[in-house]
Formats: sequence, structure tokens, C-alpha cells
Amino acid sequence: MNLFDFTGKVVVVTGASSGLGADAARAYAAYGADVALLARRKERLETIADEIEGTGKNAIAVQCDISKEESIKSAVEAVLACYGKIDILLNNAGIAFAGSVEDMTTRQWDMAMDVNVKGIFLMCKYVVPHMKTRKYGRIVNIASVNAVIADKDEALVRHAYNASKNAVVGLTTGMAASLAKHGITVNALGPGLFETEMTADTLFKTESFLQMYNSLCPTSRPGRQGELNGPILFLSSDAVTYTTGQFILVDGGMALV
Repeated sequence: MNLFDFTGKVVVVTGASSGLGADAARAYAAYGADVALLARRKERLETIADEIEGTGKNAIAVQCDISKEESIKSAVEAVLACYGKIDILLNNAGIAFAGSVEDMTTRQWDMAMDVNVKGIFLMCKYVVPHMKTRKYGRIVNIASVNAVIADKDEALVRHAYNASKNAVVGLTTGMAASLAKHGITVNALGPGLFETEMTADTLFKTESFLQMYNSLCPTSRPGRQGELNGPILFLSSDAVTYTTGQFILVDGGMALV
């Protein structure tokens, strides 16, 4: 039995229009899965879906605003109408705002919580009942190393991001404990610094920050494209029948220092 063969499995990936989500969608398909790509930017999703289908795999693009309940409900219904089931849910969509509690706006705080926390809650609200009826499910939540470490440099402070990603870890452990008896595992990953659309125009344009990061990180570099895929596939696979409620850091050892 190949534990990492996803043939016949249906995967939903949120935040799949770029970056780590798009990479993960390609990786799932490469290992045999049928993929549903969710994000707000439909044209970007369709481009990635076409790319995946060009490899002979199945992929659909479903427009979805992860912060809005009706949008999520409709997206899940669309996936079920197309594929008939959902085996794996990768909650990848996220947003980050710079700023401390005294200078960020209430709107920024609410947006961070809506996307990073409420979005996962709502996706699970509509996917978990389906998984429970089938007695099978793999849920992987993308948190962040910033759930457990933070920055003191004022230019890099992101209090709402810290709080929201820490909440993702708490939600993961809570769901894991109650859903295990239904054959559903729930785990989280904490990526360190990767170059994505969200970081390319901010952190990766700050040479002094990259020098500082590289000097502190045990691997002396940020994460590279594809380096999150292995942990994602592992936590989504049938290798984790007895692994749930875990928070695994994929940060090059950054949290060690």
C-alpha cells in the first residue's frame, strides 16, 4: 500500500491562486488527487486549473471569499456537486498586516481574524459534517512560525498576525480532539519565511531584514518553493491515521533561536 498515493482522493485548497496554495495544489495533483482550487481571483485559479488538467489530472476553479460564510457554503456545494466528496481540506488562505496594537486599524485587525481564523472555522463548518458521514477526513491548517515567535523590530511587528495564527493552532487542537473518533485527523503547519505574493513586496524587498533573518536562521536562508509540499502531503496522507492535533514547524529551525 502506497501511503502517499492520492489517486481517487478529492482535495480542497483555499488560497490556491498563488504562492504556497498553488504549489500545494500542483503537488496533490502530481500524486494523483482531484483538486478543487478556491480563492477570490477566478482567472488566476482557472489558469492553475488548466495547468493541472494539462498534466492529465482533474482540477476545478471555484471562486470563494474565505471571509464570507455564504461564499464558502456555495463553494463547498460546488465541489460536492462536481466530485461527490471531499477527502482532504487544506486551509491555506491567509493575510498579514504590519503594525502593533496601538497603530493598526480595527478594520485591519478584523480582516486578519476574518481570513486567518474565521475562514478556517467556516470551511470546517461546511466540510466536517460531510467528512463525519464518511468516517474519513484529513484537515491541514496553515498557521505560521509567528504563532510561537514574534519580532521586536517595529518595522516587522504584526500583532494581529501573531494572534490569528496562534488561534489557528488552538482551533486545530480543539477540532483534533473531538473529531478523531470520526476518522478525521486535524493538524497544522507553521511555515517560516517563504517568498510568496504576500512577502515578495515587503520582507523580501528589505535587504537588511533578509540579512538578519539569514544570520539567525539555522539553515541561513528562507524556505524555497516546494519545501512545504512534503509536510503538507504527509499530513494529508494515510500515513497519519494515528497522528492528530500536531503543530509542525517548517521554518528551517528559526524557532530554535
